[in-house]
Amino acid sequence: MRARKPRRSLLLTAGLWTFVLYTIGFGVFTVTLPRPAPQPTVQADAIVALTGEGGRLAPAVLLLEHGGGKRLLITGVNKLTSKRDLKALLHAGASFDCCADLGFSALDTHGNAEEAARWARAHKYRSLVVVTAAYHMPRSLVEFGAEMPEVRLLPYPVALEQASPSSWQNIRRLHGEYAKYLASVVRTSFDGLVGRA
Repeated sequence: MRARKPRRSLLLTAGLWTFVLYTIGFGVFTVTLPRPAPQPTVQADAIVALTGEGGRLAPAVLLLEHGGGKRLLITGVNKLTSKRDLKALLHAGASFDCCADLGFSALDTHGNAEEAARWARAHKYRSLVVVTAAYHMPRSLVEFGAEMPEVRLLPYPVALEQASPSSWQNIRRLHGEYAKYLASVVRTSFDGLVGRA
C-alpha cells in the first residue's frame, strides 16, 4: 500500500504539471496569433491559399491581381468544383484564368503542405505567400516548413468571415486548433529526427 501512494502522488503531480503547461501554452498560442493582413502588399515568387472556413480565397486572388506572386495555387479544392465555378464565386479577373492552379488531392493541412511542395518544386519557386485564416497560420507554417524547408514562407493571415461568433465558439475553435498545432509540432519534429538518423 505504501508503494502505491508515492506512485499515485507522482502521477497526480505529473498530470497537474501537464495541465498547467498545456494551459500556459494555450494562452501563449492565443495571444501570439498573427493579426489579419490589412492590405495586399506582401510579395513572393508565388501564392498558396488553403481552402477551409472563412474568406481565405478572395484575399489570395486579390494578391495575385496586385502582383503578389507569379501564380496562385488553391490547395484542397473539392473535386466537384470547377475552375470556372470558383472564378465566378470569387469574382476573379483575367489573371485567374492564366495564373491560378487548383489542387484537388489535399484533405487536411498536412496534405496541403505536400501538394504545395510538389507544385513549388515543379515551378522552382523559392518563396511563397501562404494565405489562410489567422488562427490556422501557425500550424500551416509548421507543416509547410517541414515539407519544403528550402522555401521562404511569408504568412498572409486573413480574418474569418463570420458575424460576431460567441466567446465559446472562439475558445472551442482555438482549443481545437492548438491541439492540432501541438500534434503537428510533435510529428514534424519526430520525422525530422528520424530523417537525420
